[in-house]
Amino acid sequence: INLDEISSTLQKFSEVKGISSFVSGKVLANSAGLNQVINLKGIDSESSKSVYDIEPNIIMGKNSLYDSSSIPKIIIGLRLADRLQSLVGDTITIISPAGIENALIHFSVPTVQKFVVSGIYSSNNNEYDAQYIFCSIKEAQKLFKYGKEIQGVDVRLNSMYSSFEIQEKLRNILDSKSYAVYTWYDFHKELYTVMQIERWTAYIILSLIIAVACFNILGSLSMTVIEKRRDIGILRAMGIRESSIIKIFMYEGILIGAAGTILGSFLGYFICFLQIKYKLYSLDPAQYKIDSLPLEIQGSDFLFIAGISMLLSFFASLYPARKALKVNIIDAIKWE
Repeated sequence: INLDEISSTLQKFSEVKGISSFVSGKVLANSAGLNQVINLKGIDSESSKSVYDIEPNIIMGKNSLYDSSSIPKIIIGLRLADRLQSLVGDTITIISPAGIENALIHFSVPTVQKFVVSGIYSSNNNEYDAQYIFCSIKEAQKLFKYGKEIQGVDVRLNSMYSSFEIQEKLRNILDSKSYAVYTWYDFHKELYTVMQIERWTAYIILSLIIAVACFNILGSLSMTVIEKRRDIGILRAMGIRESSIIKIFMYEGILIGAAGTILGSFLGYFICFLQIKYKLYSLDPAQYKIDSLPLEIQGSDFLFIAGISMLLSFFASLYPARKALKVNIIDAIKWE
């Protein structure tokens, strides 16, 4: 990969916040007799600061991949440190796939590289904390036999929502045979597809719940028509227009629906706010990637559900209103 070409291309976009080259691959890590297959990522210590949030998430040690000692440094995740029973200052032995393959071919002991743990990070994402370790890009190039070549470039944007636009522009500029451009969505496509299905499923379930509530409105207004049968007959005998009768029951149904929609929206917003701020519904980080149920309040969601609620309330009011017009005037007032 030509880093200069990519850097000059990316610098043309104002949306780009940071650029950092990397070399990564699967390795076998050993410490205290424990083995783990993990992802080792070699990064540039200076340019990576504008791309990765490693330093703010360091909970033990420091964000240092270089010093005067002969043994190179690595930064590991909290969950991986627990699995390897490693702390800051401990030594971890790394074996690359090339080293294992070479040992099998020549029936020899595989070449290993020793690293000293300089820091432990916690990203609150168990997948990353258990799978990723970071070292200097020079050590990764040496371990994976890349020479001075790099494997790829990580790009951080000012807004995640502009990633698809930048991806399309880069694909048009760069040679598709030499470069592949991926976004955060491409790396987790299956997960986001499932989440999108769950989102629409939630919309359908909420719509069904609202429909049940609207049936209650329909039943309540129908009972009102029966109870006010004589009053309706008297009003019609006095010459009130049919449209006025319809409006009475339509307004009542819509008013009930509006009151329920407004109250439900405020209650839903309040519960979402409490979950975001205080994490009322917590999750076990040992089983999930996150420590609590994540929520994002979007006005479009509230408007969508409120719109469906009011629409169903309108249709629920329509039947009782029309039924009120079918009241026989003579039968309704003959006992008055």
